[in-house]
Amino acid sequence: MITTIFKKDLKLFFSNKKNVVLTFLIPILLISLFAFAFGGISNESSEDKQVTLLYADFDSSSTSKKIKAQLDTLSTINLMKVTLEEGNNALVKGKFSGFLILNKGFKDSLLLSKKLPITYKYDASNPFEAKMLQSIITGVVMNTVGSQLYMHKVENYMNTKFKTMSNNLKQRILADISQVSFKNMASTTAIIEAIPVIKKSSNTGNLGLIQAVAGTAIMMLLFSISGVGVGLLEEKESGTLSRLLYTPIKTTSILYGKMLATLFISMLQLFTMFVFAWVAFDLPIFKDVISLILLTIAVAFSVSSFGVFLVSISKTRQQLQNLSTILILLMSAIGGSMIPLFVMPSIMRKIAVISLNYWGIQGYYDIFWRNLSTFEILPRIGVLSLIGIVMLLISIPLFKRNIVSLTN
Repeated sequence: MITTIFKKDLKLFFSNKKNVVLTFLIPILLISLFAFAFGGISNESSEDKQVTLLYADFDSSSTSKKIKAQLDTLSTINLMKVTLEEGNNALVKGKFSGFLILNKGFKDSLLLSKKLPITYKYDASNPFEAKMLQSIITGVVMNTVGSQLYMHKVENYMNTKFKTMSNNLKQRILADISQVSFKNMASTTAIIEAIPVIKKSSNTGNLGLIQAVAGTAIMMLLFSISGVGVGLLEEKESGTLSRLLYTPIKTTSILYGKMLATLFISMLQLFTMFVFAWVAFDLPIFKDVISLILLTIAVAFSVSSFGVFLVSISKTRQQLQNLSTILILLMSAIGGSMIPLFVMPSIMRKIAVISLNYWGIQGYYDIFWRNLSTFEILPRIGVLSLIGIVMLLISIPLFKRNIVSLTN
């Protein structure tokens, strides 16, 4: 008897394709995503691991050219020459993580043992990549001019403290010292000035807080909208929707009415979460109210359209719940709701653009962290609006088809 029940339940389980997908396929997909996100794929080519480093050389000396040449030989670095204005703007907008500026004065710095005229600007919203670039630059500078700078410092010290020492003896001492490895000693002199392109101020939100609020808000909104969709399918199953079809109301009017309701709920949920973050965690939501309102409307519209799309392709509540769970988890994992994009490898950051979560989160980064103007975040608003329009246009014929099937 036990064996019979065991076989029967196994047969029932494996005959239900949805259960098999949720049990095996979804965990495999999520494991793969998290593995990619945390760099778990070890056989990436060096080109996949390349990080772009912006640079500007205002010295054009043999030393600055040597530093640039050494960086150019590294397989992990892709050097891109820009002007000072282009580099600063690219960092402010979060397009790149690091900007190396080789200022004038290398010759004087080496002769007088002064701090090297090197400035490294970085985007603090991508700390891992920015710190990695700084470490690479520091190593290259130390290997290129660190020993030379240290030797000048030793020579100046000897000339100051041991004025009576013969030149022959000084040269012999310097020659002996030059044979020593200066990797560690040079680190005290070859200092690179590192400056965050966006400095922390009372008008700048906390990076972790912005990620937590934006990422969670969009992910939970997606789940909430799928719940609204379940209500629509309940009306279909109970016959309420069938009775509406016998009234003069058009099918598209039903769709737009549902869409308007989900849009209102989406906006209300988002604004409630941001107000809570302001009250509880001091998120500066009033720094750019117009940008926040426009972006939130765009996010709510795209999410609502996505919810309508899910309803349009689902015939039952169970089908909608299964499908929405799969898609929302995947979109949230890819788009940065579950894992911040700055800890993901470059290939995952490229894939992230297919998720509406990505555009929403980056838009809120632009407002609360990067302090961009309304005009500068319009491209993100435009993409979110386009996603919503496309989803809605696809949903209309699908929704009509499902409605018509009710009368058959």
